[in-house]
Amino acid sequence: MSIEFLLGIWFFLWALLWAIYFMLDGFDLGMATLMPFLAKNDDEKRTIYNASGPFWDGNEVWLITAGGVTFAAFPLAYAVMFSALYAPLLLLLFALIFRAVAFEFRSKIDSPAWTKLCDATLVIGSFVPALLLGVAFANLFMGIPIDENGVYHGNILMLLNPYGLAGGILFVLIFCLHGALWLRFKAEGDLAERARVASHILWYLVLAAVIAFLALTNIYTEILVNISKSPFIYAFLALAVLGLLGVRFNMNGRPIGAWACSAIFIVCLTLFAVLGMFPNIIISSIDPAYSITVFNGASSQLTLTIMFVVVLLGVPVVIGYQAWVYWVFSHKITAKELASDHAY
Repeated sequence: MSIEFLLGIWFFLWALLWAIYFMLDGFDLGMATLMPFLAKNDDEKRTIYNASGPFWDGNEVWLITAGGVTFAAFPLAYAVMFSALYAPLLLLLFALIFRAVAFEFRSKIDSPAWTKLCDATLVIGSFVPALLLGVAFANLFMGIPIDENGVYHGNILMLLNPYGLAGGILFVLIFCLHGALWLRFKAEGDLAERARVASHILWYLVLAAVIAFLALTNIYTEILVNISKSPFIYAFLALAVLGLLGVRFNMNGRPIGAWACSAIFIVCLTLFAVLGMFPNIIISSIDPAYSITVFNGASSQLTLTIMFVVVLLGVPVVIGYQAWVYWVFSHKITAKELASDHAY
């Protein structure tokens, strides 16, 4: 196996792991973000908690996996990324920690004030990661000011540029749509109907946001120019469009079908954008020659080969286990479910 082929495989795996994370954790981040707008009483709020309950911590494993692959396969990119984006990544970490506290401890104290605090923490701890992930990846697409030594010449406010904020808004809207579709599948009664109505509104907002973001991508980045050299990547954009259309056609009658189409949309749109960066992982806005690529930022060939074998053996097991979890907990959240001892 040549080193060029191996690097290409690892770059694709890196992109795919981020796409899987967005697909899986996206729905519970979006669902919690929508909670103030959809849940009208405590039972409906608990329905949202329990619709994510069996899945949220397993979903976040893919964030750790994506970060771990970055560290192991592209250590220089990991070092620069976690240095340049230290502040937003730290905020992301704290948001996810407090979000976990809300999940696990909301029902432990019988106090209205505590319940409201946990609910607010869950909402903020879900909205902030969605926004920051969008801001971070938009800036990676555009390029960040790193010099030849990988030193970042900027601050967190520089990341909040128009293109970065557009990426943040796009991620929030996509995750909210994904979450509304999942809630439509898991909930019953008025909550499910409000989720259905919200998904219709969000679909049009996502469509507009995607078109706007692609237009801004053409202005602020070289991704579309780069993709023109490898036009097969446009196949992922075509699949993303089909996925978004599938959401529209299924959201009324087949909620799980709509959610599956939304998952395809998220994965394919992510792959389209990230693969469009190849061979760059971190683009320098100071000088393209300072960019971290798969060629100057990767581990040794031996390390990549051993890790590739580990991935081939381990990832199918993880996917199989997680698929089993989704199958076991695929039932709707009913009043009987909320009354059980193991409910959130």
